[in-house]
Amino acid sequence: MTGGTFGYDELAAATDGFSEANLLGQGGFGHVYKGTVRGQEVAIKKLRAGSGQGHREFRAEVDIISRVHHKNLVSLVGFCIHAEQRLLVYEYVPNKTLESHLHHGSSRAALDWPRRWKIAVGSAKGLAYLHEDCHPRIIHRDIKAANILLDYTYEPKVADFGLAKCQEIEQTAVSTRVMGTFGYLAPEYAATGKVSDRSDVFSFGVMLLELITGNKPIMTSSDQPETLVSWAKPLLTKAVEEENYEELIDPKLQANYDAYEMVRLVACAAAAVRQTARSRPRMAQIVRYLEGELAAEDLNAGMTPGQSAMHRSLGGGNTDDVRRLRRMAFRQGTGTGSGAISEYASSELSAPTSEYGLNPSSEYTASSAGDTEDMTDVPRRTGGGEARPGTTEQLSRRTTVSRQAGRASQG
Repeated sequence: MTGGTFGYDELAAATDGFSEANLLGQGGFGHVYKGTVRGQEVAIKKLRAGSGQGHREFRAEVDIISRVHHKNLVSLVGFCIHAEQRLLVYEYVPNKTLESHLHHGSSRAALDWPRRWKIAVGSAKGLAYLHEDCHPRIIHRDIKAANILLDYTYEPKVADFGLAKCQEIEQTAVSTRVMGTFGYLAPEYAATGKVSDRSDVFSFGVMLLELITGNKPIMTSSDQPETLVSWAKPLLTKAVEEENYEELIDPKLQANYDAYEMVRLVACAAAAVRQTARSRPRMAQIVRYLEGELAAEDLNAGMTPGQSAMHRSLGGGNTDDVRRLRRMAFRQGTGTGSGAISEYASSELSAPTSEYGLNPSSEYTASSAGDTEDMTDVPRRTGGGEARPGTTEQLSRRTTVSRQAGRASQG
């Protein structure tokens, strides 16, 4: 960590005694304050004294985030242990969260297509670094729009590693505490507690759907709330099979988006929210596809949105039965990837998390019982190599196009 360990008095002075004027946000496990220490603007998370969950999150963040270094991951500057007090000191990221720009207030109008694309690619790179370049790999477990911080150039930084776990390659952890946020939970994780890097991929796919559609992960506009995934899956099928993106794309974008990039983002979202973990691509594949370095066939492993294992066993024919089976894979219901909210109803509700893991989010956080194992105690090695630099400009074809052009474009 660049700042080492801070003293409690130093952090108290940096925040004017943890004053209300410097409060950035609060939640179930504490408060976050803005301050300046040693000439650097920082965000200081003060965990609630005596909170067992807060202590676990403190250990996880210090152990994990202090070992990772990537421009798309929020940096831990230092920490403080003072009697019962536990404080984490992060770099200050000034431009709020992706959630606030997409779903709250007039700032949503400022989130044009180039910025959405930059956020998608950058956050994908940060998550791919955790999965592929850290040894053991790091599973975030709470990827969502509220945990994507933005700077003034709209460069995204993945934040809040309090729920993260380290995992050896090819290992699948089983946890009896399902941690995460409704609307983002992978179906296998919510149902069985099995978590892997593909669980993060599912959550990332939900976030991509938010960028594409402008909708929240839990949609409450109708009498019966439904997940964004269940609403979007038939439209994803229509977009890919019929090249019709009209109902899927955020009306706020109007005709101002890059068709080439939109097709790619839709393809990634469709692949990421598949029902089974093994049918989803890895984050590294998503990054390569977004950057134009991977063919659609490799991203999809020979599958198309809506295609099920039964369809593959039938040889991929074009009969009416096969078409019906392909669409059934996207329907909401028992055992589907979308799932109704009631699937998670047995989970307890703990405090929502958001900016630096504390500002209230528009979604609930699911939790139950205790972990069967604490994987944060596994010794960690983090890849010492520098992250691959790739830039969004590699795909810079941002001419304003009409939806008709979007429908005619191929990924």
